[in-house]
Amino acid sequence: MISDEKGLRAAMLATRLAFLAAGFVMACWAPLIPFAKQQVGADEGVFGLLLLCLGLGAIVAMPLTGYLSARTGARAMILLGGFGLVAFLPLVVIAPTVWTLGLALAVFGAALGTIDVAMNIHAAEVETRAARPMMSGFHAMWSVGGILGAGGLTALLSAGLSPLGAALVGSALAGCAMILAAPRLLRQSGGAKPEFVRPRGIVLLLAILAAISFLVEGAVLDWGALLIVDQGLMAATGAGIGYMLFSIAMTIARLTGDWLVAALGRGRIMILGGLVAMAGIALTLVPGMLWPALLGFALIGLGCANLVPVLFSLAAQSRDMPPGLAVAAVTTTGYAGILLGPALIGFAADATSLAMAFGALALLMAAFPLAAQRASRIG
Repeated sequence: MISDEKGLRAAMLATRLAFLAAGFVMACWAPLIPFAKQQVGADEGVFGLLLLCLGLGAIVAMPLTGYLSARTGARAMILLGGFGLVAFLPLVVIAPTVWTLGLALAVFGAALGTIDVAMNIHAAEVETRAARPMMSGFHAMWSVGGILGAGGLTALLSAGLSPLGAALVGSALAGCAMILAAPRLLRQSGGAKPEFVRPRGIVLLLAILAAISFLVEGAVLDWGALLIVDQGLMAATGAGIGYMLFSIAMTIARLTGDWLVAALGRGRIMILGGLVAMAGIALTLVPGMLWPALLGFALIGLGCANLVPVLFSLAAQSRDMPPGLAVAAVTTTGYAGILLGPALIGFAADATSLAMAFGALALLMAAFPLAAQRASRIG
């Protein structure tokens, strides 16, 4: 148990390093995707199924991680997930066949799901001991890691380094972060009597809200550039600027999020975040005007940035479920939103239009101001 200020500061640093490493490795994978696809000779349809293996691996691992973390503490699961990511990033690049790549991606996804749940449980414990909001700052490190990972790997590949060499460099850097974090992680024993249960009580509401927030984030990632092109605002070569602005705004908002949560409270953050994201979505749908659309993507990032960190904090404080299982339930449901959301947007766009499908996201985000009072009552 950590009781002194020095030990608590060490645990804070370890949590930030875990978030940074996880976001970094996950982002390192993005520039390597074309090379992995070429390595196994998969067409788009087959490769789409291979990418699904990653998400399925994460979803399978998340409830198990919550169970084990509730029983023995999060430290071991953070290390298992973190070093699992480090080990399997190079393997997904050199997998020679479709089957081996699918297996490697499933394990890679399981490692991602493991560290994702465990580090959020650990973050909630550190936040509780510090007695002040910290979750947004921890999640900001994931965003920073994402920017460094995608940018760093792209730079290495552009400089002529092989995909395997770039992956090894990424793994080495993330491994150093995990090695630094390991001795500083909390060694709490857990002590709960966990069981596998469905989300219940207030945790069910938090899980649904997490799925909505993740769905919107996934929609911006997968469909944002296409929306800009579909609206006739920009050519495809530059349409990625929308997601770039979204990511930058989200990172800035998370870096200041703990201060905002302390000043305004979690309920007001949910209300304001939902309303700002709704305004941003509306601006992206203004026909024929580029600058309102780009401002809209930035507002979506600002609005969504602190919603998920707040939901994790509230889940960890719920009395309806053990903290580990509650955080796992919210995380797993959120990932389901990421996996299913883009497909649902596609079906809706095919039936109506992409603009109307995005408009429906604004209606979903209305759940945050409507549910804020009840969801934040436990915090």
